[in-house]
Amino acid sequence: MVNERYPIGQFESDEVISKEQIAEWIEEIYLLPEQLREVVVDLNEEDFNRTYRPNSWTVRQLVHHIADSHLNGYLRIKLALTEEEPTIKPYEEADWAKLPDYSLPISISMQLIQSLHERWVYLLQNLNDEQLKKSFYHPVSGVMTVEKSIGIYAWHGKHHLAHIRNALQTGLI
Repeated sequence: MVNERYPIGQFESDEVISKEQIAEWIEEIYLLPEQLREVVVDLNEEDFNRTYRPNSWTVRQLVHHIADSHLNGYLRIKLALTEEEPTIKPYEEADWAKLPDYSLPISISMQLIQSLHERWVYLLQNLNDEQLKKSFYHPVSGVMTVEKSIGIYAWHGKHHLAHIRNALQTGLI
């Protein structure tokens, strides 16, 4: 049975992360905007209001959340690269999903995701080994290296893409 909350499972990585693994994760970050576009391009208003399980986020909220989350991820990595283990500020994702900008057309967040991922991938592809080991401190999760963060955000995109696909299959509104 598919876990509705974690349809692709929870994030897992080896303790020692290989260059090959990092390259694979960067490729997944690169591919997400197009994969997301392919899934949402022909949706109608009713589709945008579908959910993947009762009381979950709508397809619209998921797209806007991906934009917000990945923007935060990009900034966290940039902070880690330019400061000595900065403490990042967590945010209340569920509360952000209730803000007025989550009612905007998803095309706005799709443009943001496309542009953001282009910059993000370019940055990630040009990091050296020392930069990949840099870290930030998350008050809830603890110390996070840049390399592990790359994996988490690659997983995060696929995780919510699966939620969107499930919402469109289940038809819950």
